[in-house]
Amino acid sequence: MPIARVEAFHVDWGRARSAWVRVWDADGRSGLGEASPMGGGNAALEIVSGLFAPAVVGADPCDQAVLQDRLFHQHAKVGPDGAFAAALAALDIALWDLKGKILERPVFQLLGGAWRTELPFYASVGGNAGRSPEEVCRAVERWLPLGPTLVKVRLDADRTRRDADIDGDIARIRAVRGLLGPGLPLAFDANNNYSVQGAIRVGRILEELGCAWFEEPVQHYHPESFEKVARALDIPVAAGEQEYTLQGFQRLADAGVAILQPDIVKTGGFTGLGHVAALARTFGVDLVPHQTQPAVGHTANLHFVASLLHGHHPCEWNDPSGAQNAVFRWPVRPEHGRFTLAPDRPGLGLEIAEEQLARRARPWGGAGTA
Repeated sequence: MPIARVEAFHVDWGRARSAWVRVWDADGRSGLGEASPMGGGNAALEIVSGLFAPAVVGADPCDQAVLQDRLFHQHAKVGPDGAFAAALAALDIALWDLKGKILERPVFQLLGGAWRTELPFYASVGGNAGRSPEEVCRAVERWLPLGPTLVKVRLDADRTRRDADIDGDIARIRAVRGLLGPGLPLAFDANNNYSVQGAIRVGRILEELGCAWFEEPVQHYHPESFEKVARALDIPVAAGEQEYTLQGFQRLADAGVAILQPDIVKTGGFTGLGHVAALARTFGVDLVPHQTQPAVGHTANLHFVASLLHGHHPCEWNDPSGAQNAVFRWPVRPEHGRFTLAPDRPGLGLEIAEEQLARRARPWGGAGTA
């Protein structure tokens, strides 16, 4: 059952593309993985296709941790951050999926078992910079019939213009709190848009409103700024979607970040997230993975959170459209506000509808073919 081939390809959804990787073994089984789609995922697919695939053909797909460490060290000068870590993630997720199919077990069992297989979600509502408070509330309202157990309002503003509309941001979050009332938890994601002083000002309002956490208040590359904000506020500060390495998460924990948010399609897949989870337990901080990819990445994240000891926060979900469900026979859909992982479906449990995937797949052959 050695690895026979590795496919790197885009999946075209019309308005957007996903960057997927498929690993086949010699017996014809395959596992599916996903890389971060930032920049179209082009760089990650090129790394998988040009560097990783030739190195892993013939290897045992169950040796995923050894393969990741070997690739990491052999090609360290390509990384360690960004597209390199995303490429490692895509390959790792595909290997775990394939390993589950070989062993006929769901991934959450291979990770040590599930503390829970019914997983609540939180509504991740983005694109709110520039919207009026009323427009933000209408965007949030569309999510409420789906049954989220927390709502996160994402600013998604221009990172080059910090503190651009603090009064407007405060008005938006106050309006959403008024809409939700005191019973439904609310979080706010500034997407790195504030100075230290601006973040502290907004954070004090979030404390007044009883918000659950304050996400990425300052620029991700400046842990000292996170430390100043965390020291000034009582609300938990959350960050991590811009980090790719264990050392980056250590710097955040050292800075007083109370909620670490690794992303499985950026942080080395299941193997990388496992390292960050151990670090979070060492520092005594919460782990709430970031995840905005609606199909492969999302399902992989559910398996990981199911196996997480203190995974008491809901899972992020930002695309209820179901557009990507067309390429799977049994997509993981929420019912009554929860995603349920099936114990009898091996790997990620995502059986591909081959004819549907073939219509949308665009094989990767370099930047000229994107």
